[in-house]
Amino acid sequence: MDSAALPSVINADWLAARLEEPGIKVLDASWMMPQSGRDARAEHAAGHIPGARFFDIDLIADERSDRTGETGLPHMMPSPERFAEAVGALGVGNEDFVILYDVHGLMSAARAWWMFRVFGHDRVAILDGGLPAWKRAGYPVTAEPTTVAPARFQARFRPELVRSVEEMRDNLDSRRDQVLDARSPGRFKGDEAEPWPGRRAGHIPGSLNLPYNELLDPANGLMRPADQLSECFSTAGVDLSRPVVTSCGSGITAAVLALGLHLAGARDVAVYDGSWAEWGRRDDLPIERGDARRRQ
Repeated sequence: MDSAALPSVINADWLAARLEEPGIKVLDASWMMPQSGRDARAEHAAGHIPGARFFDIDLIADERSDRTGETGLPHMMPSPERFAEAVGALGVGNEDFVILYDVHGLMSAARAWWMFRVFGHDRVAILDGGLPAWKRAGYPVTAEPTTVAPARFQARFRPELVRSVEEMRDNLDSRRDQVLDARSPGRFKGDEAEPWPGRRAGHIPGSLNLPYNELLDPANGLMRPADQLSECFSTAGVDLSRPVVTSCGSGITAAVLALGLHLAGARDVAVYDGSWAEWGRRDDLPIERGDARRRQ
């Protein structure tokens, strides 16, 4: 099937009906905050969708990244070569349709979705509602390890989907990109301490705030339909016809906003990879505190 005809979000019934098809590759992209006390890899080993492999966001990253964010930046984007080697080892090739999920419902899986797209792979989708939705639908989980044959994956980097700190600093003057922050209102305003060590409180000047979980239906944890997503972005002050860069604490939930923007029809969307883990530790970069101010 052509990539353009493939869905970006699928439900549990869709996946269950196709789970054993050879071109379907399921990856568990669960990730936990370092201070949570939870181990995503251990939880995967204890129970995952049959056939799923574990996509380790902290390891499929630049080798200089630091999981805790204390001495370096966490899970920064890897090189194309590193990404290709890692996903190839998971048995993913360029013709495969990759389905991503996490144990939260939707929090970290979108980061992996965005990474695949950055490296030229559009044959990728999110399992709506993640592992909780899979279990609610009555489908099985297993602790049986998944054995896979390595595959060849060729990565093609798309720089337009990523923003660096230098580009974000330049944007303070140019205002080409709208900047949308996925963190909670308290963290965005600077009323709450940052969970990442050594970071100041506040946000990038001129940015807007839309907590990522507002894109999810609180009744079931599923992604809102496109018209509701568009309304969410409009209420936050975002013009979908203009470029948008999403940010968050460390580049994880920013990708949930990127997914939502994609579903709402926005076509010029990037993620600031370093996010507040980078901006908040740099004393040479300005910050704002308080409510978001709509762009004119």
